[in-house]
Amino acid sequence: MVEAISWPAARALAAGAACPAKPGTVPLRDALGRRLAGPLSALVAVPGTDVSAMDGYAVAGPGPWRVVARVLAGGAAHDRPLRAGEAVEIATGAPVPAGADSVLPYERADATGGRVRGPAEEGRHIRRRGEDVPEGVVVLPEGAVVTPVALGLAAALGHDELPVRHRPRVAVLVTGDEVVDHGLPGPGRVRDAIGPFLPGLVEWAGGRVTSVDRLPDGAGPLRAALTEGRREAAGAWHHAPEIVVVCGASSKGPADHLRAVLDGLAADVLVDGVAVRPGHPQLLARLRDGRLVVGLPGNPFAALAASLTLLAPILRELTGTPAAVETSALHGVVHPHPRDTRLVPVLGSERGAIPVGHDRPGSLWGAALAEALAVVPPGWSGERVELIELPPGV
Repeated sequence: MVEAISWPAARALAAGAACPAKPGTVPLRDALGRRLAGPLSALVAVPGTDVSAMDGYAVAGPGPWRVVARVLAGGAAHDRPLRAGEAVEIATGAPVPAGADSVLPYERADATGGRVRGPAEEGRHIRRRGEDVPEGVVVLPEGAVVTPVALGLAAALGHDELPVRHRPRVAVLVTGDEVVDHGLPGPGRVRDAIGPFLPGLVEWAGGRVTSVDRLPDGAGPLRAALTEGRREAAGAWHHAPEIVVVCGASSKGPADHLRAVLDGLAADVLVDGVAVRPGHPQLLARLRDGRLVVGLPGNPFAALAASLTLLAPILRELTGTPAAVETSALHGVVHPHPRDTRLVPVLGSERGAIPVGHDRPGSLWGAALAEALAVVPPGWSGERVELIELPPGV
């Protein structure tokens, strides 16, 4: 087994263990929330032709003008160029006839007897072809998140599909005879606090939880869950890597069977313990079929710390999702550990990051109050520290 490694080394190793899947192309409706696998360019110009920006009259030459036709948005364009002294009644968005110098809005026009007069300004109220978006121009870079607005932009530019990075599928196994998932826990029982936060954390880091299964203690159920036939995803993603997160079996107590099960499966153990508080007994392994197994401690705050150490870097690497990089002074009493990194819940202030307390391994209270976790290295002596962002609310 691999010895416990430093917290920075564990994060780097986790990111390096990720093997990004080949990007695929999906319909617009399936691209929301993913990252572009290539730049988004305009397949068409916007507008696609010269169009009117106002309801009124497209006019040519000096007035007054004789009205010779009407053009509506979505209708046929005028069949010939306008001659000087001619006008076409026109709707907003309708194609402007060749030869037109400007559009005279209704509110400035005096139309009587088939003729129109008014103060037309050269070039006014005509949107030229490609004025908003030229054809072929790149509008979003590779790696951009496909937001609802980006979907609208892609549709306007002629796209029916988009090339996107894969969103890795994550299966969650919650272990423990003492863990209950609803109601008030009885004597010797605890409510599951890890299963509820993992889907949101996984989504925030770029993946998606496809299943949450609860297992009793014992090597048999855990081995069966890890060796169960892999469910292939549909379409282009069936070769994508899968991550299995095991909650509560990564320590070395009598009910913690993950290491023994992984040994029996001939898994390649990459991380076996990290020098971090909380979250020391965390684990990362690769099964023979390529799946990554992330083992989290059973204490909730320790599990959160381990998720941000191993799971989040894997998901970010797979999806091309960059992590926010921020440092801060620490304002308040913080006791560094002589050998291990400490992760301390903090709030921001003008004086620096302020510890919020309530940071025992078994409680999420401090993390729920916090905006970030301060990374306090071993033997810290007051220098600025890295801040790890926490998943925000929706």
